Amino acid sequence: MAQELIISISGMRGIIGENLSPENAAAYGCAFAAFLREQKPKKNLTVAVGRDSRPSGQMIFSAVSAGLAAGGVSIVDLGICSTPGVGIMLRHLHCDGGVIITASHNPVAYNGIKLLLDNGIAPPKPMAEEIIRRYRQRQFTLVDSLHCGTISCNGQTPRVHTEKVMALVNPVMIAGKRYKVVLDSVNGAGGVAGRFLLEKLGCEVVPMNIEPTGIFAHTPEPTAENLTDLCEQVKRHKAHIGFAQDPDADRLAIVDENGRYIGEEFTLALAAQYIFSKQTGKAAANLSTSRMIDDIAAAAGGSVIRTPVGEANVAEAMVKHNCIIGGEGNGGVIDLRVGPIRDSLVAMAYVLQLMAETGKTVGQLADQIGGYVMLKSKYPANAAQASAIIEKAKAVFADARIDASDGCRFDLSDGWIHIRTSNTEPIMRVIIETQNAQLAQTYTQKIETLCKEVLC
Repeated sequence: MAQELIISISGMRGIIGENLSPENAAAYGCAFAAFLREQKPKKNLTVAVGRDSRPSGQMIFSAVSAGLAAGGVSIVDLGICSTPGVGIMLRHLHCDGGVIITASHNPVAYNGIKLLLDNGIAPPKPMAEEIIRRYRQRQFTLVDSLHCGTISCNGQTPRVHTEKVMALVNPVMIAGKRYKVVLDSVNGAGGVAGRFLLEKLGCEVVPMNIEPTGIFAHTPEPTAENLTDLCEQVKRHKAHIGFAQDPDADRLAIVDENGRYIGEEFTLALAAQYIFSKQTGKAAANLSTSRMIDDIAAAAGGSVIRTPVGEANVAEAMVKHNCIIGGEGNGGVIDLRVGPIRDSLVAMAYVLQLMAETGKTVGQLADQIGGYVMLKSKYPANAAQASAIIEKAKAVFADARIDASDGCRFDLSDGWIHIRTSNTEPIMRVIIETQNAQLAQTYTQKIETLCKEVLC
């Protein structure tokens, strides 16, 4: 059975040729244009549009841009660039919004459309729902030929992005270490800017899958099973570290000097370790993120604000609470000084700076921070099925402290469990973190039993 097009507060995502069509993309562009024109009725509006390297990207760009232009909004075409790059450039160019054409870590058959406001943050839930309503009801007005939007091009994203990141670290110190770095960009949008940054930081870069062909060299989500080649290349080249970006370069996974995948959860932890070594304050992280960041913040006299999953939720909390660092456990690091979007370039720079200042390898730093076991699972469940599983889990984990702001998180004396439906895929995710593997497996088995009762 064909999948339905997913439209949520995270944007639009679907399969090319099946449910994500030029018509849908153009209508979504029209809806966004109508929304922006209502927000700023007397202004000549401009939106920055960037795309990852998927072969379908140009087609979706053309359709979305047609919808925007038909609604009277002009477009700055950023070409192939990262998701954080779009957020940076729309503010750099004083645009009224942004559009990112990407399906993030999904396979090449997928593509998607993410929207940004003029502050670089995705529309909050009420605004996102208004855009979705306009799209579904086709409630938008097309302008006449004299008032159609125009399209211009700007290819400066890698330079501007790199300059903003380099301003927050000590490039001379990092360059003095002469780090050898293997960079796997999975033939996505981040290779050009990622390599540019690393070379500016004086690193010797061993490129892997740098070319932005959109034909992903391996399954694009930067998980352990998908990065075995990166681990081998780090060992083969005797590199100091391996970095893996996802297709739109907002997430980063790390391989240590021994070719060991230390994972995505350590990306935010290591970045936070660097930031909290300079100052104290608050961090923000979603409910599915490891307790490592809580430990790091507490050791520095700081604290962590927890949010529902979603970059926009974390960014809004960071702005509200003036957080010095934030992100998500999927390898996403946010520093508001660069932008309110998860950023693999920020993560790379901070990890290298931490290594340079401490004189330790990334493996040593990870071992110093670590101490938890995390298991992540996903199940083909819709919202109703997930809700039924959550209700059963409440009875099983009756002693837990519950946070129901996003699915349900169960905080226990010896760990936590988070159950939620995805905003971008028709699945239910389960994240479990404990202090030892045996306990994590025990909790996983209990959840699997509940899933079988509901899903079978």
